[in-house]
Amino acid sequence: MSNSLNIISISSFIIATGTVAIVTYFIVSRMKKSKNATEEYFTGGRALAWPVVAGSLLLTNLSTEQLVGLNGDVFGDKALVGIAWEALAAFAMIATALLFLPTYLASGFTTTPAFLEKRFDKMTRSMVSGLFLFGYITVLLPVVLYTGSLALIGMFDLNLPLWLVAATIGVLGSSYAIFGGLKSVAVSDTLNGIGLLIGGLAVPVLALIALGGGSLFDGLTILGSKNPDYLAVLTQSNTDGKIVTVPWPTLLTGMMFIQVFYWSTNQVIVQRAMAARSLKEGQKGVLFASAMKLVGPVMLCLPGIIALHLPQLNIEKQDQVYGAVVRYVLPDWSLGLFAAVLMGSILSSFNSTLNSASTLFSLQFYEGYINPGARGDQTVKVGRIFSIILAIAAIIIAPLLAQLESIFQYLQQVNGLYSVPIIGIFLLGILTKRVPALAAKVGMLVGMGSYAFFTFVNLKSVPSFFANADGELHFLHGYFISFVAAVGVMLFIGLIRPRSELEIASSKVSVKSPVDMTPWSHAKTASWVIIGITVFIYIFLTGISG
Repeated sequence: MSNSLNIISISSFIIATGTVAIVTYFIVSRMKKSKNATEEYFTGGRALAWPVVAGSLLLTNLSTEQLVGLNGDVFGDKALVGIAWEALAAFAMIATALLFLPTYLASGFTTTPAFLEKRFDKMTRSMVSGLFLFGYITVLLPVVLYTGSLALIGMFDLNLPLWLVAATIGVLGSSYAIFGGLKSVAVSDTLNGIGLLIGGLAVPVLALIALGGGSLFDGLTILGSKNPDYLAVLTQSNTDGKIVTVPWPTLLTGMMFIQVFYWSTNQVIVQRAMAARSLKEGQKGVLFASAMKLVGPVMLCLPGIIALHLPQLNIEKQDQVYGAVVRYVLPDWSLGLFAAVLMGSILSSFNSTLNSASTLFSLQFYEGYINPGARGDQTVKVGRIFSIILAIAAIIIAPLLAQLESIFQYLQQVNGLYSVPIIGIFLLGILTKRVPALAAKVGMLVGMGSYAFFTFVNLKSVPSFFANADGELHFLHGYFISFVAAVGVMLFIGLIRPRSELEIASSKVSVKSPVDMTPWSHAKTASWVIIGITVFIYIFLTGISG
């Protein structure tokens, strides 16, 4: 890239990024504000309409850890099995809309662990909140900064150290969360989401045109006729005989549970839906986002498959795939605009996580233990300080991730350490009455312990049906086994030491919901349509790949 074009790209990047910030400020300043400082800062005053809920959900999830990590995994797999991360997410979001969200909104919860205090006890809520914070600090925040820095360095061909780029992103991202609260985060997410949808879809389309020598149709033809095995979505090994990262048996075990954890209990994600102005708006937002997840593989997986047909890219490490494809197909003048869109997705994931982490710490630990009588403005101030501390920690940890082979696999594996027990506790909390608080605590320890054993000790020489590429037990199977162990222990304790009728009655004390609880009349119909489309996609791609 010439110096003049590089200046144009960087200038357009700065202008586009600044424009989103200005428009976000203008929109937020005109939105209805809550008189409760805590509710205004942490839940956006419960004033979000469904488009903002959907946009914030999608962009909080969709960031460079997916664009870089998932495309890299697909490239390394030489198969389209990574589509499962998006397809099964759509199913989990249906569960959120129909089961979890009505439960959360009915009692006006600000955090997902708050449900656990009502159902079990305060200690259970605190332990789960602590696990969430552990995951945000050690995994999510550093991964977002690392992959975002990698993408920007690759696109602009920057001769800058990764830590400096990560620090810049961290400072920009934290400003939204620290000074603007959830409203600023959600509105900026929606604005950036529009740009990301346009730019993200443009990359695979232009890549197909390049593959077809100027013809989109020829590119699609090559994709379907030359090495069609690359399009396999239900397989255990690729054309080289290597076991893929998502073998089809994992879809029957741990994959669905990890999706339910992420989309139905994870504070970072569910907080957006909990800020909806009504149950109807929340369900519409979640289900629209669910439908859009079926478009996700076009951005998150297809560029990696196309890169397999473009050996001229000279890719040395799979996490470099997406940046290489972008630089190959986008004209130099547009790189700045696309980088601004990517920056928006990076900032979205980063500031959303910061906001949710500060929400958990402030409402659970500061108000719950440190200063129970805190005023709303005091709680908000502490939340801002905590966000600054987390941002600094993430900036320090991010450069250390450069030593990993697959950032996406690291993200999913470490997530399982705390998500296994959490999903079991939430499910039994909603679906059962007799399981006591003691069972939740014991189940948490059993789930974490067994998952740590299966993931980090590693069982070697397992049957190929359960194995990963190294012949060890696949972490998603370990996830499922650990989940079953944790739930089994909780159910057993519930059988021998069930909750009393008084305890059950006390947890059922009704609280007036702060929002209208009328459900969306078309929620179930929309859910069935999404399920049908997902099944069709799998059948269609299986037919092409043979």
